[in-house]
Amino acid sequence: MNRYKELWRRILAETLSARTGRKVEESEIVTEVPPRPELGDLAFPLFPFAKSLRKSPKDVALELAAALRERAAEGRGVAEAAGPYLNVRLERPRVIAEVVRDVLAQGGGFGANGELAGQRVVVEFSSPNTNKPLHLGHMRNDAIGMAVARMLEACGAEVLRVNLINDRGIHICKSMLAYRRFGEGRTPESLGQKSDHLVGDYYVRYAKWAVEDPGAEAQAQALLLAWEQGDPEVRELWGTMNRWAIEGINQTYRKTGVRFDKVYRESETYLLGRAEILAGLERGVFQRDPDGSVWVDLTAQGLDRKVLLRSDGTSLYVTQDVGTAVQRHRDWPFNRQIYVVGNEQRYHFQVLFKVLALLGHAWAENLHHLAYGMVTLPEGMGKMKSREGTAVDADELVADLERLAVEQIRSKEREAEVEDLPGTAEKIALGALHYYLLAPSPYKDMVFDPNESISFTGATGPYLQYTGARISSMRRKFAERAESFRGGEFRAELLSAPEEWELAKSMAAFPDTVAQAARELNPALLATHLFELARTYASYYHDHPVLHNEDSALVVSRIRLAEAVRQVLACGMALIGVPFLEKM
Repeated sequence: MNRYKELWRRILAETLSARTGRKVEESEIVTEVPPRPELGDLAFPLFPFAKSLRKSPKDVALELAAALRERAAEGRGVAEAAGPYLNVRLERPRVIAEVVRDVLAQGGGFGANGELAGQRVVVEFSSPNTNKPLHLGHMRNDAIGMAVARMLEACGAEVLRVNLINDRGIHICKSMLAYRRFGEGRTPESLGQKSDHLVGDYYVRYAKWAVEDPGAEAQAQALLLAWEQGDPEVRELWGTMNRWAIEGINQTYRKTGVRFDKVYRESETYLLGRAEILAGLERGVFQRDPDGSVWVDLTAQGLDRKVLLRSDGTSLYVTQDVGTAVQRHRDWPFNRQIYVVGNEQRYHFQVLFKVLALLGHAWAENLHHLAYGMVTLPEGMGKMKSREGTAVDADELVADLERLAVEQIRSKEREAEVEDLPGTAEKIALGALHYYLLAPSPYKDMVFDPNESISFTGATGPYLQYTGARISSMRRKFAERAESFRGGEFRAELLSAPEEWELAKSMAAFPDTVAQAARELNPALLATHLFELARTYASYYHDHPVLHNEDSALVVSRIRLAEAVRQVLACGMALIGVPFLEKM
């Protein structure tokens, strides 16, 4: 409804300017929604203007309502005094006609705006380790990252989707060490196993071995040092196992619709990070301790002392993240960079941003950590972990959701309707996964319930898909019976049911929700908006026949309204990664 809010803010600002003797800015006009529908559609509190007009807010409202009668046509509505408020009752047929026209005319571009035009934004997400396959935690990360990137693009920003592959470090060496000790030359091909799963098995094997052998950690550290020194044998094993891990992870990305514009690897940027730290050491920004390690003292900034280089000269996560950030800005100078990383890493990013600022990088102030909450399982099974082999594997999760989708389709006897059962089940699974992961605020912890996520009722992806498919089916039936409705034309004045007005308001508000979700980096706002739109439509469809009506003009009008709902659902679902289905 932002279009009508802005229109009336302008009208009010002009009218108040003429009465107060000063220019009243539109930003001074506060817009609210009346507490009850019968009070109107927009409400403007007039308390701020009572003093300058030397009248009570109630008298100001009465005076403005009288003065604005002549501008009713321009404002698509009538202004009425309601105590200290000026309420506006919009002209519903005209607004409905404009909303339906705009939605159908703009098609897949409905909801887009230019709020972020000219902005270059990097969104880093996923950032897998090459010692294990993706798990449910990565799925939430990927869903948020992809949705945020799409929302920013919808608001006009130029977005670079970036993945940082954590392909070096002690955790990688642990998998390598276990494979060298226990692998006996096994390969994904020889085992018939997905390649990233094989690598992950040896990370789990290391954790079990380390319990039995206290010297395992020292061996892993020695392997890391050998890697950094370029030992040929170590580098060869590292290259092989990284290739296995990345090939498998990329298969999962393709399956779940995740893509990147650029991929960085820590093994390619950590040396730059170390050079940056050493340069800072020379300038006195950092300090070297007696054991040779390099530290930054951030106590004055409310943090702590943080080691940046170990005593043996090897890098830490923060070191390589410094190098990656510097390289990224050289490659693609950005206005803003968003790191989609779990909230347990909040301190790490506070340190990283401070270190980059101390190094003199002015763009450090434009770095943002989207600290999303952790994912837990029902019945207190805990967070996603991989060292103990208890993580919810992403591939297995998607396969389970596909199986549950097939069961749902068969239980509803819809196999013949969907035609492509495996393909439809895959899209339902992805819709269930992405919606359920995005429905809560990204900043909150959540519980993922596979059975609940796949439900065709309630606030779920399949519910949105089912609503879209139902409207699509109705459109096909309308096309088949087009001759029956010949002569009928769209007439918004026939759409007088309260639910039809609620649908129009929800569709009109969709662009505002897209903009707000992008500003707040919160896809949950979109997910909620889409569910409310779908639920309102379901109630409307239940009580108001669309095709079964003798008035052809009413049929056409309701079909056009339904088509607009379908288009808004399709636009929103695309933003949050829920595939739209024509049949379900």
